[in-house]
Amino acid sequence: MAGRTSLTLAEGMTGMTENVFINLKNKSKTLTAEVEIPDGATANGIILAQGGRFGDWALYVKDGVPAYDYNFLGLERFTVAANEPLAPGKSSIRFVFDYDGGGAGKGGNGTLYVNDRKVGEGHIDRTQPAIFSADETADVGIDLATPVVERIGAERASAFTGRIPKVTVEVN
Repeated sequence: MAGRTSLTLAEGMTGMTENVFINLKNKSKTLTAEVEIPDGATANGIILAQGGRFGDWALYVKDGVPAYDYNFLGLERFTVAANEPLAPGKSSIRFVFDYDGGGAGKGGNGTLYVNDRKVGEGHIDRTQPAIFSADETADVGIDLATPVVERIGAERASAFTGRIPKVTVEVN
């Protein structure tokens, strides 16, 4: 990404290997997703995921509740979830990760917002310092290959049930 600090993605962008995706390791980051939930529907599925069962992260919705999971090498999982489900219609979901610093692989505080209102926060104790995976990818609207979030699943089971017009990834 030649030093880029932001990347804008759209629904259906899948199969992005780690070397073509913006580097989020050992840094603070902000993920902002515009989503649309149909009337009478409960949202489920991956908004944006990078990696898989043996490490990485995902922004997703489970039973209508937005959340962010960090999967540390398949050994530990950290979740920051909202305290309430999304309403039908358009919403902006933002996850802000403030890296603790002090070297590679440290943790940080995660804060989740819906329509600019804080709905969840928590600490992610550690992060992967280097490569996530040689063959897992970053995907918008689905998690291809192995699942980052086991309770969401992968492939068709992880497909987002609403629309995702835009996701912006920023390194702060």
